[in-house]
Amino acid sequence: MQSLKINEINTQINQLIEKKMMRNEPIEGKLSLYRQQASIISRKKEAKAEELQEAKEKLASLEREVSVKTNQTREFDGTEVLKGDEFKRYVSKLRSKSTVFKKKHQIIAEFKAEFGLLQRTEELLKQRHENIQHQLRTIEEKKGISGYSYTQEELERVSALKSEVDEMKGRTLDDMSEMVKKLNSLVSEKKSALAPVIKELRQLRQKCQELTQECDEKKSQYDSCAAGLESNRSKLEQEVRGLHEECLQEESRYHYTNCMIKNLEVQLRRATDEMKAYVSSDQQEKRKAIRQQFTKNIAEQENLGKKLREKQKAVRESHGPNMKQAKMWRDFEQLMECKKQCFLKQQSQTSIGQVIQEGGEDRLIL
Repeated sequence: MQSLKINEINTQINQLIEKKMMRNEPIEGKLSLYRQQASIISRKKEAKAEELQEAKEKLASLEREVSVKTNQTREFDGTEVLKGDEFKRYVSKLRSKSTVFKKKHQIIAEFKAEFGLLQRTEELLKQRHENIQHQLRTIEEKKGISGYSYTQEELERVSALKSEVDEMKGRTLDDMSEMVKKLNSLVSEKKSALAPVIKELRQLRQKCQELTQECDEKKSQYDSCAAGLESNRSKLEQEVRGLHEECLQEESRYHYTNCMIKNLEVQLRRATDEMKAYVSSDQQEKRKAIRQQFTKNIAEQENLGKKLREKQKAVRESHGPNMKQAKMWRDFEQLMECKKQCFLKQQSQTSIGQVIQEGGEDRLIL
């Protein structure tokens, strides 16, 4: 509030200085007007920059607080959850912070737009000031009084600063006292306005506690009833599963019994047919009998076994001579291989030994 008052006072001072300077010479009035506008713009720019910095700091603190609250919420997952008035207060606090954040964000956007506009205005005024300064220097050089404008400008600036400081000192205490009075009256008004609301809030809080207690009781009754119904349902489901399994067992037993009856009927039919064929006087029928077929198969297998035993006996008797003949054949192969090697060595003129033939035998002497 104090910074706003100071800015208002500065604007008023600047307006008075502009009016005063307009009454002077045209050229000097224009120059001082432009200088004054430039100083006003620079002050506004600095004030807006400070307000923007404060808004940025508040925004950063709010963002940090939001991140901290988010981390706390993540850490509190699975722990006790806020209920009743605490949760409502927490929600209202978050809503108020959200609205404050949106307002601050909008203010920052406005500040940025105004800053861009002021920056452009400052550039234009600087260009105009340079042009006017150049014209003023040329005029002073022609008149032979170079440096006069700079000296006058410095004197005006110092006098303006002194008057601003004096007026600011005189008005600051009055503003502060008025501000304190306004704040006290505003606090008393707010207290008187909030008294019925606080009274109504107490009644609503008591009613909320009663409703919460009733809700807890109803919830406990519901939980007990639900637990009883759940236990009954589980028992009924278990009985149904048992009956279903028993039904499946009986059904499988029924199918198994039917299959056994059919198998027995088939076996009984085959036994009856076998008895009829065995008792019949027809030879064709007797040949079709299973007994005759099995008797024939037994006789064939006995003949086959007899032949195999005879063959086994012949193999055993010829096993010794055959093994001897196989050994002689292997010895003959080794002898022929040796003769081949000796012949090859003799052809290559490498005298390793002497082969002597006596009595139909070959002997190698090394």
